[in-house]
Formats: sequence, structure tokens, C-alpha cells
Amino acid sequence: MNETMVCAVGNVATQPVHRELASGESTRFRLAVTSRYWDREKGTWADGHTNFFTVWANRQLAANAAASLSVGDPVIVQGRLKVRTELREGQQGWLSADIDAVAIGHDLTRGTSAFQRRQRAEQPAGTTPQDRPEPNWETTPDDPATPGTDPRQQRLQQQQRPQPAAVT
Repeated sequence: MNETMVCAVGNVATQPVHRELASGESTRFRLAVTSRYWDREKGTWADGHTNFFTVWANRQLAANAAASLSVGDPVIVQGRLKVRTELREGQQGWLSADIDAVAIGHDLTRGTSAFQRRQRAEQPAGTTPQDRPEPNWETTPDDPATPGTDPRQQRLQQQQRPQPAAVT
């Protein structure tokens, strides 16, 4: 499939509208993307043209976007660009640019965000997977301060072990 994938950085311009449909959940909002440029005459940054996109999110992304976004939030949206031409009030050639979102997140260059993982339906709230222990991030495999993890020491220990007698 040939699709135009885009990554747009801007602000949420309208309150997200969330709908429960027969085909699943859907959320839409308008995204304002304003270019910035250095104005040499004034010696300051200035706002350029603003582009508006309608962002569409589906399924779990729709629910998370509706719960997380509000007007004015700086966001990054990645998705498929769709440009539509419509006939409105007898005028031919009205264009709209939509983004079918694959991922949406807050722009952390402009503020902080607190991520909260959604609980899965089959996993009871408050439980964590026990089959995957937390790794020790304090050491690395070739850290000589950690005994038994240096590959050279492991080879030496294997060579010093008594080998079983060969069966003839």
C-alpha cells in the first residue's frame, strides 16, 4: 500500500469529540500547526502560516486521546494524510486535510506529562506480570565490579571445573 505518512507537531485546536460507533470507538479533533521563522528585521521569532488538520483516532487510541487531550495541548501526531475535495454550498474545490492517526502524544519539549498505562480487560487491576522479573539496571554484563558476569571470568571458571571422564 502506498500511503502518505506524516508527523505533525502542533496544538489541539478543538475539544476532542468521542463517539461509540457500531464499528468501534472514534475520536476526532482539529490540530493547528503553525510554522515559526526568524524575522531578521525585528530580530525575533514570528509566527508564519497556520495549517489545520482534522485528526481521526480509532479503537483504543480514540479512548486514550479523548481521556488525555484538551484544547491548547501541544501534541505530536503521526498518521496517514488524506486530502479530500468536497462540494459545499455549490462551490467546487473545497479541500480538507485529515490525518488518520497511528500515534498521538504530548510534545515534551514544551512541558511535562504523566503517563498512565491502561489496564487490560483480562488482567485484574493492581496485578503485574510475574513471569518477567525487573532487570537490574545498575550493572552491565561486562562490569568487572559484578562477580560472575564478566565473560572472561566465566570462561576461566568453566576451564577450572573438573571435566567428566570419557566413556569408552
